[in-house]
Amino acid sequence: LPLLYFRKPKMEKVKKVVDRSPIPSGHNSSSAADALVKNSKLSAAAPEFVPGCYASFQDDVYSDESEGYYPEPSLADFVQDFVSHLNSSPGSFESEIDYITDTLNSCVTTEEILQKLVELIYVQSTSIPNFAYTGARLCNHLSHHIRLSPASGNFRQLLLQRCRTEYEQREQAVRGDPGTQKRFHSYVLFLGELYLNLEIKSGKDTPGRANVLLGALKDLLNALFSHPDDPNLMCAVKLLKLSGSILDDTWKEKGQSDMDEVIKKIEDILIDAKCSRDVKQMLLKLLELQSSNWGRVHVAAVSSDATPDNDPNYFMNEPTFYTTDGTPFTAADPEYSDKYQEILDREDFFPDAYEENGNDSFCGDEDEMDPEIEEAFERFCMESDARRKK
Repeated sequence: LPLLYFRKPKMEKVKKVVDRSPIPSGHNSSSAADALVKNSKLSAAAPEFVPGCYASFQDDVYSDESEGYYPEPSLADFVQDFVSHLNSSPGSFESEIDYITDTLNSCVTTEEILQKLVELIYVQSTSIPNFAYTGARLCNHLSHHIRLSPASGNFRQLLLQRCRTEYEQREQAVRGDPGTQKRFHSYVLFLGELYLNLEIKSGKDTPGRANVLLGALKDLLNALFSHPDDPNLMCAVKLLKLSGSILDDTWKEKGQSDMDEVIKKIEDILIDAKCSRDVKQMLLKLLELQSSNWGRVHVAAVSSDATPDNDPNYFMNEPTFYTTDGTPFTAADPEYSDKYQEILDREDFFPDAYEENGNDSFCGDEDEMDPEIEEAFERFCMESDARRKK
């Protein structure tokens, strides 16, 4: 049942009403009560009544006298709630995003609120660990579905302006204290995710990536390499593992050698920089990844022409079998034919070992019982019946 809303009474006023009530002298208590009721300004039909011991909670919560039992959540509270939900359940993004967008559209009605929304989502996306990818997806969706578009810019434009503010402070950030570096590195990785996920529609063309972020990512890499301490180099490695293949492809399509310049900087750092052995190992692994075309296989054979020699994924979907000692093997195993024939021979040796549905049938007829087991079961039943009679 809903809670009743009570308003705190003014006890002084009630007392004065009672004091002013004329009670004729010489009347009994019943007459006095009748006179009090007749002249009282209190009404049973009043919309609210509160005993004196109650204090008003909602008077403090609702200064505007609005209806309801709880305060309306602020924009910051709502953003924090749905970001926390998406962070803990990223798989619910598709099912929840429409509700989130509709709610935001209902409350984002002014330029000031829109700017606040952009700031809130940017802060959440760059401060919550492992939320950069979901945050970038969220920003992409809102950039296409937030209806308000004031003169200062729509959601996407305001977001890119916010990112530019951090971009312009890159040279100071890479040389800052550990806290400043950490915030900057979170921003760099978020911008990498934003480049991969933010789609910009241009007329009737297929939506493409924000090219303005392409140059920004190169400048951020250069800033990180300009101060090659361990945290900056680790951030650069993470960014290149995240987006290196896309950056490489895009630069090559534009006829630019930017990735070659990045690789040259890494090679120089490996020779001259005084970074830790672990970070050097990370850089070497990154160079190895880039030299192998970022681990990608561009050309796969047509399924009808595929062979173990021309298709590295030839055996990918083959089932795994096990020998009698539990050793796994697949069709890629050189001794596959012999081992598989051994399994077939075992099945031929026990033709009725498995039923058609795969259930074991070694136990025989369920209605039959071993004589020794049957005798023990009867003895158990007799002893149980004897204990009950006692």
